[in-house]
Amino acid sequence: MYLSDMPETYRSRLLNQPMPEFDDTPCVGGPPLDERRIALITTAGLHLADDPPFIRGQADWRVIPDDAAPGALVTSHIAPNFDRTGMMNDLDTVFPVNRLHELAAAGTVGAAAAHHYGFMGSTPPTSYADSIGALAGEMRRDGVNGVVLAGV
Repeated sequence: MYLSDMPETYRSRLLNQPMPEFDDTPCVGGPPLDERRIALITTAGLHLADDPPFIRGQADWRVIPDDAAPGALVTSHIAPNFDRTGMMNDLDTVFPVNRLHELAAAGTVGAAAAHHYGFMGSTPPTSYADSIGALAGEMRRDGVNGVVLAGV
């Protein structure tokens, strides 16, 4: 859906939400791509079916094991303007884990991380300011040194 096609209340909320401010941070070095351990972050509200659903406005995430079967994943993203058709036909449109595995098998990237992460995309970014460090710690413990952001 295009922003111009959204009802005014949704459009206004998206355009006027507060955004976090960051200091200028220089790019950091790291290993070549073919040596990186890559995690996926999706904002499609994906999580394992046994996990609690996302609740609007809560700044949390769900851990998705790299070997999770596609049928074990569900979405809590129920906004009326979120079209799930593409995701239902091909989960890789919102969670490109199969493409990541192909890149790892081809040697383009070093490896897929053991865990990936699902977020609810409709949560204001400023809500995550106090908790995102915990996610960074989890990724560090998993040896992640590269991330693909699969925004929806």
